[in-house]
Amino acid sequence: MRRFHVPDMSCGHCKAVIEKAVLTADGQAQLAFDLDAHEVRITSEITDHELLAILAKEGYPATILV
Repeated sequence: MRRFHVPDMSCGHCKAVIEKAVLTADGQAQLAFDLDAHEVRITSEITDHELLAILAKEGYPATILV
């Protein structure tokens, strides 16, 4: 599971947009959200670079957390 910091993610709508975009690209992906920490954890076959591009395209630029 990879962790991403998404500073502009703050509500259920944000969560739904991100979840839909990632699941559209990888229907088997698993996501876990922490809205208070602005963090999403994603398990997917998609590369980090592709996930960052998906998030940015939806208006949620992110950084990878180590």
